[in-house]
Amino acid sequence: MARFDPAGATAILTGASSGIGRELAALLVARGTRVIANARREDRLRDLRDQLSRESPDSPQLELVAGDITDPSVRQRLIDHAQRLGAGRLDLLVNNAGIGGIGPFESASPERLRRIMEVNFFAPAELTRSAIPLLKQGRSPVICNISSVLGHRAVPNKSEYCASKFALHGWSDSLRAELYPSQIQVTLVSPSTTASEFFDAVIETEATAKSPSLGSWTPARVARAALSAILARRSEVILSLGGKALVYADRLSPPLMNFAVAERGKPSHNESTA
Repeated sequence: MARFDPAGATAILTGASSGIGRELAALLVARGTRVIANARREDRLRDLRDQLSRESPDSPQLELVAGDITDPSVRQRLIDHAQRLGAGRLDLLVNNAGIGGIGPFESASPERLRRIMEVNFFAPAELTRSAIPLLKQGRSPVICNISSVLGHRAVPNKSEYCASKFALHGWSDSLRAELYPSQIQVTLVSPSTTASEFFDAVIETEATAKSPSLGSWTPARVARAALSAILARRSEVILSLGGKALVYADRLSPPLMNFAVAERGKPSHNESTA
């Protein structure tokens, strides 16, 4: 199957205003991709566009669609931009927008669960549904879902986040098989959860909450790995040695990992159990 060629491609990228999304937008634009960038914060999107204009004046510039990805009208604007910019063709869809929350499930509100599931799973699923007709017209098209190692092995105090990423994982596997006849690749990228990224967008979380991680990478490094997976049209990549260790140790001995993550998830002497 042919590799993905970013030069002259049209892409939709959600969660583009910071972190992995911002870095990936810069990489794609530098390689000649017309990127339709989405995030809630329009000022951050404008800052990114100005930065890329200075760094790559001869490259395609970002098309900005600011707004909450859970809003159907925002998703439709993304599709409309892709229809116009790509003349009916979309080559790449990157579902990157996401939020999290830290704390016991028992004491969390139903709204936290629903909000996390809406952003991390339902919104990308519905955006993808709308994008499939355009992707079928694309050149070696790819749907890239930015997930997490916590979509392979769940941990305490991130139950809603883990549930959303498990849903994304299962849906990606099913969609990959469904779209195989159309030659649309579904690429699942699973980085480790890092404190710097995770705390960019958490809801109903105490200020003192911590997010332990194994083998954390910088957003730039994750973006480079994600782009490599897109270019090669890989089915799935798990990033970092720590992330791989978590996933494969769980496959070898789930009971041992249940004990290990339960112990790791216990509050320290300096943390409140409230």
